[in-house]
Amino acid sequence: MTLALAMRHAVVGILAAAAVVTSCSSSSTVPSQTETPRARQAVDGRVLFIGNSLTEANGLPAMVETLSRQSGGTPISTDSVVFGGFSLEDHWNQGTARRRIAEGGWSIVVLQQGPSSLPESQANLREWTARFDTVIRASGGRTALYMVWPESDRRGAFDAVSQSYARAAEDVSGMLFPVGEAWRAAWQRDPDVPLYGPDGFHPTATATYLAALVIYQQISGRSPEGLPALTAMPADRVRIVQEAAQEANARFGRR
Repeated sequence: MTLALAMRHAVVGILAAAAVVTSCSSSSTVPSQTETPRARQAVDGRVLFIGNSLTEANGLPAMVETLSRQSGGTPISTDSVVFGGFSLEDHWNQGTARRRIAEGGWSIVVLQQGPSSLPESQANLREWTARFDTVIRASGGRTALYMVWPESDRRGAFDAVSQSYARAAEDVSGMLFPVGEAWRAAWQRDPDVPLYGPDGFHPTATATYLAALVIYQQISGRSPEGLPALTAMPADRVRIVQEAAQEANARFGRR
């Protein structure tokens, strides 16, 4: 698998066959391989996340929903298809993600894999983003890329991760959620902001909150500053994280 080098610190022991399909709003029945459901018209604020444990960690889709409810703006409802350690190629071949997209009704489909900083991983991300984009467009939705971050022992790869996801988004005229860049913006304000979890790769609750702020702003167009903290942290850290999300979106986000 092309992504293996980039995901070497992902949680071990999650079997590829053990799919975790989570719904943060309402459950839905996944059609069989032989079904060809009619695509519904996309509904504003209905978002599907396709990814792995970096999306699943700390309930990112649910955080985005909660921010939308507490901000007073248009509510966002989310659903997700996550498989531990999966790349987009793995998702394509396994099939669940394509079936969920084909059900239709999604305004945005968010794609995420590992750092994708190595040349072969960059090519993989762009190729499978383009393939998914054809299905997403056919179902009436828009593609978005959830930019992640490198492992803690490969911090020098941040630029490569950023470029990889930006190019994949540009290829399909998609949205870019520059979460990895928001990490750097937070550290510029306070190097002690805890973003890496104990394994040096998965996000802390603070990092997931930061990701939710970035994604919520890109989807809603509303500033993340002043939104409630969804995880315990000092008030000054909440401000830093919100400012970092705002800066990353202003500099790197694609809407």
